[in-house]
Amino acid sequence: MSHLPPSSRILITSGPTREYLDPVRFLTNASSGRMGVALTEAVLEYGDVPVVVSGPISRSYPKNAEVHWVETTAQMLQCCETLFPTCEGVIGAAAPCDFKPMVFSEQKLTKSDTSIEFLLRLESTPDILAALGRKKRPNQWILGFALETKNDRERALEKLRRKNCDFIALNGPESIDHEDATLEVFDDRGRLVVILAGKKRQLATELLTLMKEKYETAKPSGKLARG
Repeated sequence: MSHLPPSSRILITSGPTREYLDPVRFLTNASSGRMGVALTEAVLEYGDVPVVVSGPISRSYPKNAEVHWVETTAQMLQCCETLFPTCEGVIGAAAPCDFKPMVFSEQKLTKSDTSIEFLLRLESTPDILAALGRKKRPNQWILGFALETKNDRERALEKLRRKNCDFIALNGPESIDHEDATLEVFDDRGRLVVILAGKKRQLATELLTLMKEKYETAKPSGKLARG
């Protein structure tokens, strides 16, 4: 495999984030970090340096990876904004919480507290890839992920444009915490360039190859199955 350049640093976001209601309860999602781990392994296989910003997961990253652990979406954004200028590109495989409670209770909410009957009010969290997309240099690339349950292609393409991505990989909820996945990959012009299906470890290698070849030749690999 070719390298561009040798020992490039590639930023990978992985896993879920947490947004706390009180000191022990939080909003999150079912993201397992499987794809993030697979991408980290693929970057190492290329001889490059994976720079991982991860929410809490039960899996381990390879020992040679540079891993930064975070909990909240704001923490993930802050860490990514610090690291992105030193990286060739970013792969946004994390599933950050889109919303957080507007009010945080300093004390644990209990059933005996009559005030427990309350309306949970939420506010939006920062959009990590959109923030990085606004700061992307011409020699950097962004691969985003979109997990959708309806109007999937339409929503994925909207995210592609809004986040200033070079590619976006669309999948569905059936891929959560599974070894296999199916991805529809769109380029920055909204064209479906490849459909990938199989083990996440193999998909990670194919995605990284696509990014590398885009960076080198601005053309997708002829070896990949076309959509």
